[in-house]
Amino acid sequence: MDDLVKIQDLYVWFKVYGGYMKVLNGVNFSLGKGEKVSIVGETGCGKTTTMKTILWILSSQAYIPKGEVLFEGKDVLKMKESEIKRLRGRGAAMIFQDPMASLNPVFTIGDQLAAVISNSGIRDLDKEKIRQLSINALKEVKLPDPDRILGSYPFQMSGGMRQRICIAMALATERALIIADEPTTNLDVTIQDQILALLREMVAKRGNSLILITHSMGIARENADRIYVMYAGNMVEVSDNEELFSNPLHPYTEMLLSCVPKLSGGGIAEGIPGRIPDYLNPPPGCRFEPRCPYAFKRCREEKPDFFDMGNGHKVACFKYD
Repeated sequence: MDDLVKIQDLYVWFKVYGGYMKVLNGVNFSLGKGEKVSIVGETGCGKTTTMKTILWILSSQAYIPKGEVLFEGKDVLKMKESEIKRLRGRGAAMIFQDPMASLNPVFTIGDQLAAVISNSGIRDLDKEKIRQLSINALKEVKLPDPDRILGSYPFQMSGGMRQRICIAMALATERALIIADEPTTNLDVTIQDQILALLREMVAKRGNSLILITHSMGIARENADRIYVMYAGNMVEVSDNEELFSNPLHPYTEMLLSCVPKLSGGGIAEGIPGRIPDYLNPPPGCRFEPRCPYAFKRCREEKPDFFDMGNGHKVACFKYD
């Protein structure tokens, strides 16, 4: 499978008072054309930062000392501003976790959809064609009365409707990549299921590649072909869906799965002892070493790279060297 996205040895730091927050620590990641991949990890591990790098929407405090971010074979970090705009308008779109923060409160839904479509590169657009494409986009995400919604403002929509509108905006034009960043946050369980089912349906229908960011192993299992497990700025394991759940190799992955609540058998799900490292002064070796029950001297001194365990299953842990 040809790679649509390939990230190699990516480091991203953020300038703060007292130094640099060394958030991404040599990230490696790939996504094939038409593939669905999930990135799982706890809050603050660098999932969103990694994906923002693809679209070059990092804050002005960001500094990239090393790395490569390839989209369709071109390094995003070396693109001109015109190429970046083309990438955002025609190549990739990101659905954020808070639709109210993503949508502009002073413009109607119609205005915002029109802006997306106008920047898509579609030829021979006029006002009526843009309106029709906007209506079609809202119909595709199963929103009733699209004419009324086009004239409405974000605050007049429910949370579930706003997230459907964000999906419509991402899919209103032919983009190769959709990035969904915790798209069901703050929605009730039934609405969460509807949004994820809609996303699966739309991606399958259009043949987009999908990157789904989540902290839920269950959501990742239901919606991805492959899963990356991320911890404190490092990808620590990657495997296809079934293999990861039947044969987790990294100690962090094992602990994550042990935290998943069981529907039967009683007992309380255990947490992971310890805390994530300080990004201002991270440990020199494996960043999971302070919390790892299997850690030994080498773990404190060296950062492990991926070890290939066969069939696409890779793990960054010296246990397997």
